[in-house]
Amino acid sequence: MVPHLVTALTGPINELEQRVLESMPAIERWFRLEWMEHTPPFYTSVDIRNAGFKLAPVDTNLFPAGFNNLTPEMLPLAVQAAMAAIEKICPEAKNLLLIPEKHTRNMFYLMNVQRLVQIFGHAGLNVRLGTLDETIKAPSTLELPDGSTLTLEPLLRSKRRLGLKNFDPCTILLNNDLSAGVPKVLENLHEQYLLPPLHAGWALRRKTHHFKAYEEVAKKFAKLLGMDPWLINPMYAHCGEVNWAEGTGIACVQTQVDALLTKIRRKHKEYGINEKPFVVVKANNGTYGMGVMTVRDAKELDEVNRRTRNKMAVVKDGQEVTEVIIQEGVHTFERVNEAVAEPVVYMIDRYVVGGFYRVHADRGIDENLNAPGASFVPLAFAESHHLPKVGAKPGASAPNRFYMYGVIGRLAMLAAAYELEATDPNAEVYE
Repeated sequence: MVPHLVTALTGPINELEQRVLESMPAIERWFRLEWMEHTPPFYTSVDIRNAGFKLAPVDTNLFPAGFNNLTPEMLPLAVQAAMAAIEKICPEAKNLLLIPEKHTRNMFYLMNVQRLVQIFGHAGLNVRLGTLDETIKAPSTLELPDGSTLTLEPLLRSKRRLGLKNFDPCTILLNNDLSAGVPKVLENLHEQYLLPPLHAGWALRRKTHHFKAYEEVAKKFAKLLGMDPWLINPMYAHCGEVNWAEGTGIACVQTQVDALLTKIRRKHKEYGINEKPFVVVKANNGTYGMGVMTVRDAKELDEVNRRTRNKMAVVKDGQEVTEVIIQEGVHTFERVNEAVAEPVVYMIDRYVVGGFYRVHADRGIDENLNAPGASFVPLAFAESHHLPKVGAKPGASAPNRFYMYGVIGRLAMLAAAYELEATDPNAEVYE
């Protein structure tokens, strides 16, 4: 199914599309050179918003779940990318230890784990699942909706290595975003590859670091194409000490919201855009669409009710929110079957392997769609739609639009590579 795009088929996005398509050889060469200098994250998913006049990433996940939402046609691509990723890290790899989230009763999440096992199995690895759940003392079998099963096993830690009973892996792949903190069992592994690295987890990672890196990437890319980086970059601000429960630090949020809305209005005026600006206030660490609110006017923060405060105060695994990122809101004008939709692009190593639309019938064009009630429709990458149709009129070709999503997704992935280098606690610092 090719989702019906009701993106404005005229206006700046088409100029952007045209510019991207005309510059395709230069863009691919530019990416190639960047990847010679920087290591891509092992796997990444990027939430993108398409406002017609602006196309930008709004979230970059380094522990993506949702591989179960990719179509079977996308799998060969994912397997090839997985092979490339593993060959780079550990060419002689036989065994891969996959560590999933602890809340393993969510069937959609477990289908994602099963899909990862399938992808890495096809890439020629023995894949087994180790759990951080210390209550699991023996192999535990979970039934999946399609009749298949997954077996979770307790982790075994020696002085320098981590594995399972009779299973010694070269590589350990985390599909657990470490929101609750870094478990001791994962620390000080010296002879194995732990992917992504511990500082990619939400215990240490901050969205502001990511978007600072993305700003740098967007400027370089925009210079290459001779365009305004704002067209692909959401502006942002930061408040470092916020306590929603006690209501402290909210003045900082208000000030930053007001300043950012003023900046957005200025840009809208420059481009003759009539849409009402908004910002999204979200926890500076954390995922699953928790701790997120849309603000259209700083005055709205005068009377934040208790329910909203409670919602903003805690994210996944009960972690308290102490700092927030205030991000320029990007409308989404895409719809699937009349419901508001946003594209999510999936990558393994430096390759786009597929994606889907996150669709939410009960949310508006300026609201967070990553919320209960969302559904998923595969992007039409299925028939090599990531290969653009050169010469097609801007806005007329789905493959061209999806190629653009792939470009934006890869820019966010490159920013994640910059971010991980900049925040690596083990990096050598040259004075």
